[in-house]
Amino acid sequence: MTEPAVVARLTREITSELEPGRLAGFYQDLHRHPELSFQEHRTAAKLALRLRAAGYEVTEGVARTGVVGVLANGDGPVVWLRGDMDALPVREATGLPYASTVDGLMHACGHDLHVTWLAAAAEALAAAREAWSGTLVVVGQPAEEAGGGARAMVADGIHARFPRPDVLFGQHAAPGLAGFYPHTPGLTLSASDDVDVVVHGVGGHGSRPESTVDPVVTASYIVTRLQTVVAREVAASESVVLTVGSFHAGTNANIIPAEARLALNVRTQDTRVRERVFAAIRRVVEGECAAAGCPVPPEVTVHPGCPNTVNDAALDGEIAAVHRELFGEHTVFDFGQALGSEDFSLLAPAGVPYDFWYVTSTPAAVWETAPGEELREKFAGVPGNHSPLFAPDLSVLVPGVRTLVSAALSRLTG
Repeated sequence: MTEPAVVARLTREITSELEPGRLAGFYQDLHRHPELSFQEHRTAAKLALRLRAAGYEVTEGVARTGVVGVLANGDGPVVWLRGDMDALPVREATGLPYASTVDGLMHACGHDLHVTWLAAAAEALAAAREAWSGTLVVVGQPAEEAGGGARAMVADGIHARFPRPDVLFGQHAAPGLAGFYPHTPGLTLSASDDVDVVVHGVGGHGSRPESTVDPVVTASYIVTRLQTVVAREVAASESVVLTVGSFHAGTNANIIPAEARLALNVRTQDTRVRERVFAAIRRVVEGECAAAGCPVPPEVTVHPGCPNTVNDAALDGEIAAVHRELFGEHTVFDFGQALGSEDFSLLAPAGVPYDFWYVTSTPAAVWETAPGEELREKFAGVPGNHSPLFAPDLSVLVPGVRTLVSAALSRLTG
């Protein structure tokens, strides 16, 4: 790795001519036109156009809507930079002049920022080919929010079709006063899995409940009982979240339906705890259905989602040192382990180190007026990812490009 001071100086030189107005225009255009997972056609085309113009060999349609750009520039390591592209089914409430023009859809997680940072970093590095040597691979990933985008890119042969990475880098916009670049060595994000439950009852008329087996009541007991899994079956030292995010049953007030469906999300940080939670879910569901006399056993289907994101500790320390040199010692701190999840790590082949850090993005005025005095109180009081009020400050546009550029240069120079 090149010395942090050298990387920081070179990064400043390479990015000295970034145009904040151009970055803002591109970002605001993406924000106005959000697209759901695996539907990022416009966004992907915008990114591909920028990469081609900068001299990359571009492949579109990877895993349906993904984009991969390759810039071979002599001998040296292969560095992958990744940004995700999809938006969320959230109705925007920011009141921004560049708010979403698509009703019910919004970039509420900052992926429009991620694409903007990725495109600009790719252009800056391409324009400074004489300063580095190696191969740069830029990955515009679809469907992070759906949890299947990275896995789909792997299934579509991204590791065989393109130069194999020696290192993988990514970053994410996060709440917190703009101007900080949190790094966490080791475990930084949790595993996330979805569980579908179908409760089979006996339907009938609302006036004759005695002739039915009501799946609504049974599913309600399941929802209530599941709250004890974390509270009473997981040690206090373990971090687990079990959420029932969806409950669907019935069509009319006077009809007892024949089935009820639940959708669960499970966040864990340890594989043994994960399996214990799944076993508890099955036991609770099957036990409540047996107690209710359901005529058919319930269905419990686990959909594997995102694994734990575990940064290579040595690599994270090196990139954190570069960012401290670039932005100031006080701007980088350990964010700690979070129960949020990412599929980013799936893009790294086995044994390949990766690093995933954060760029805080809350406008100063919003942060200052948030309730509380302590950091955690403030953090809880500002709009976070997936909020209809999530509105990153435009001041993070240039720094977010520099974080990626500097990470790449740390490996491509020296």
